[in-house]
Amino acid sequence: VKGYIMFFQEIFSERLSALRKSAKLNQAQMAEVLGITQAAISKIEKGERAASIEVLCALADYFDVSLDYLCGRSDDPTRH
Repeated sequence: VKGYIMFFQEIFSERLSALRKSAKLNQAQMAEVLGITQAAISKIEKGERAASIEVLCALADYFDVSLDYLCGRSDDPTRH
C-alpha cells in the first residue's frame, strides 16, 4: 500500500508545481494564498510532506481543477 500512496504523492507534487508555475506564482506567493509557509509548499512539491485535506481543497478551488486530477486519480482536470 505504501508504494501505491507514494505514486499518487509524486503525481500530486508534479501537478502542484506545474499549476503553480503556469499561474506564474512563486512558492512564497502560493503559500500566502493558502495561509501556510513557503517551506511547507517546498516540502509538498518535493513529496516530503503530504498536504492536508484543507490545503488540497483550497488548491483545487484556486486552480479550478478536480481533486481527482490534482491527486493523480484522473488525467482530466475539469470539474464535473
